[in-house]
Amino acid sequence: MRKQDRTKTVGKRYQGLAKQVNHEHLLTPQEALAKVKTLAGAKFDETVDIAVNLGVDPRHGDQMVRGVTTLPHGTGKGRKVMVFARGDRAAAAEQAGADLVGAEDLIEQVQKGQVDWKQYDLILATPDMMALVGRLGATFKQKMPNPKAGTVSPNIGQAVSDIKKATRVEYRVEKAGIVHAPLGKASFPVEQLQDNYNALMDALVKAKPSASKGRYLQKIAVSTTMGPSVRIDPLRAH
Repeated sequence: MRKQDRTKTVGKRYQGLAKQVNHEHLLTPQEALAKVKTLAGAKFDETVDIAVNLGVDPRHGDQMVRGVTTLPHGTGKGRKVMVFARGDRAAAAEQAGADLVGAEDLIEQVQKGQVDWKQYDLILATPDMMALVGRLGATFKQKMPNPKAGTVSPNIGQAVSDIKKATRVEYRVEKAGIVHAPLGKASFPVEQLQDNYNALMDALVKAKPSASKGRYLQKIAVSTTMGPSVRIDPLRAH
């Protein structure tokens, strides 16, 4: 099938699915998650994602919402991890399944372009390594290890284990005040998706900045990779 024809087919499929959704009708989390599962018809196991509009202005530092949480049933997708650590902590990271572990030697390899660090989804470090890893800030940019993102940890073995098991999720509010995060796969039972949903929403509510005024949870929608979004009633969201 030519690219143009395939695009038309995907467009028609999406439009057909969208007709099954009443965007004016706000659902409970369980109802919405059950609905998006029925809308997943791709040839691969689609990811179920959530988008939460928060009543914050991330342009102000005291209204930033960022952190990590653990989903009880994981996201269904493991990630490649690079770790900067020494000694016993390096051994713990390797045992937990880190894809690449090193210290000064690894920093030097990155500086010389001998390591393709972009192939790694996450870059972690132990606190004692950050003085050296900090030299790579201009290189790593957004992937730079950060305590707020949970990528700087003294318990590096556990951090790597959570990531490799796909139970650890980072959330960060974007410029428009929206948090996007995965909740699992469309093949997950509704009960597992809701457990993951509850864990994420608990984390977001706990992370509410004191400077946030008015309604904190403004809009919530869930969707699959290739499907339309289904809206959740913010008043019944948590």
